[in-house]
Amino acid sequence: MATRNLWTREELILAFNFYLKLPFGKMTSTNKEVIQFANLIGRTPSSIAIRLTNYAACDPYHKARGVKGMIGGIKQCQPIWDEFFENKETLIFESERILAEKENLTIESKFYSVLDDIRDLKGEVKLREVKTRVNQNFFRELVLANYKSKCAVTGIDIPELLFASHIIPWSKNEQERLNPENGICLSALYDKAFDKGLIGINESHIIVISNDLKRNENKEYYKMHFSPIENTKIQSPERFLPNKTFLQYHLDEIFALRNS
Repeated sequence: MATRNLWTREELILAFNFYLKLPFGKMTSTNKEVIQFANLIGRTPSSIAIRLTNYAACDPYHKARGVKGMIGGIKQCQPIWDEFFENKETLIFESERILAEKENLTIESKFYSVLDDIRDLKGEVKLREVKTRVNQNFFRELVLANYKSKCAVTGIDIPELLFASHIIPWSKNEQERLNPENGICLSALYDKAFDKGLIGINESHIIVISNDLKRNENKEYYKMHFSPIENTKIQSPERFLPNKTFLQYHLDEIFALRNS
C-alpha cells in the first residue's frame, strides 16, 4: 500500500503565502502560477489547488459570502491561518525565507532591490531591518493582489504607480502593520492625499474630501483629479475588506486635522 505524502509545516506555510498573494478566481490546477508553484515545492498542481481551497475554507471573508471552499484539509490549514493573524511578522518572514530557499536564493539576494541600501549594516540591527523590509514587501504584494493590482480609486493597473496604503499609519499601530484589512491599493497621487488626510474613506467605502483640499476647488487640477472622485465608492477588494474601525481612526485622527 502506498504511503501518503503528508504535507509538512513548511509546505503548509508556503501554500498559505501563495494563497494570500493569488486572486481567488485563479486557484485552479490549470493556472500557470499554480503549476509553477507546484513545481517549486514538488507537489502536483491539483494538490496545490485543493490546498488553496482548504485555506479558502478558513477565510472569514469567503465564509461570509457563503463560499465554503474544501473543508477536508481544514484541520491542517486552520492553525497556520490562526498563527498568521496572531503573529503576522514572524510567520510572514518565515514564509518568505522558506520560499527563497526553495528558489535557491538567500533573503538578501531575492530582495536585493529593497535591501540594497542597508547592505553595510551588521548584527541585530541588520536582522531587524531585513525582517521589516521583507515584511513590508509582502504586505505590498498582499494588498495589490487583494485589489487585483488596480488602484481602488482610479483602476490604474501599472504596478510601478501603485502603493499599499496603510489606513492606520505604520508608526501608529505595530500590531496592525501587516494586517491586510489595514491596506488599500492606491496610485501615487491618492496614496499621498490619503496619507496626509486630504482625502478619507468612510465606513461605507465612500471617498470624502477635506476642507483643506476643497479650498482649491476652482483650480484645474482639483477639477480633474479630485472633484470626480468625491462621494464615489472605492473598488471592492478580493477578500480583505478595509476594517471599519481602522477607517474611522483615519477619519478621526488624520482626516479631521485637514477638515477644520
